[in-house]
Amino acid sequence: MPLASLNGHNESVATATATIPASRLHGHHDRPSMVSVGTIIWLSSELMFFAALFAAYFTIRAVSPELWAQETAKLNVPFSTANTAILVASSFACQWGVFAAERGQVGRTGGLLNFTKWGLREWFILTYVMGAVFIGGQALEYAELIHHGVTIPSSAYGSMFYLTTGFHGIHVTGGLIAFLFVLGRTYLARRFTHEQAVTAIVVSYYWHFVDVVWIGLFFTIYVIK
Repeated sequence: MPLASLNGHNESVATATATIPASRLHGHHDRPSMVSVGTIIWLSSELMFFAALFAAYFTIRAVSPELWAQETAKLNVPFSTANTAILVASSFACQWGVFAAERGQVGRTGGLLNFTKWGLREWFILTYVMGAVFIGGQALEYAELIHHGVTIPSSAYGSMFYLTTGFHGIHVTGGLIAFLFVLGRTYLARRFTHEQAVTAIVVSYYWHFVDVVWIGLFFTIYVIK
């Protein structure tokens, strides 16, 4: 092959490779990732765990309607609604970060205020901040309820309230740690790889899961009461 043709061929291959998202750079990935499948199976077991908490909550509420009416009156519903809106918004930010990861865009390509140019890092940092605000809001709500005498040993309602929301808060905290892990890898690695993209995607699965679970808890505890 002539040298000029060979150089042209190499340039075309390099150009084609550069346009392939990072999530497709290494081999064929048409089959589901085993990490993704394993995460989905694990989240299914977590769903069963929260289903048991919901069942316990409804069962105890059914035998203590007067207690529930008395204790739910102490809930700050507007504050919890705003806190829930923050967590729901964080799920959208997380998904936009996944879209950036699938494009192979790890960092922003424009100004900080130009959201359309944000990459995985910026969207995941925003998600982390929103999640941390949610946890802080939950801590403030706990402090207010304790001030009004709603504690774990105070009644069956207090036990179920802190059990359900507390376990969810632990899961949210675990998600925040996972975001730090993903962000740390992007800063330490020399280039963005398929493995990093998969990690970001499975973390998003987890975050969407805790978001959906909280929506169920919110309607159960604050709306239906």
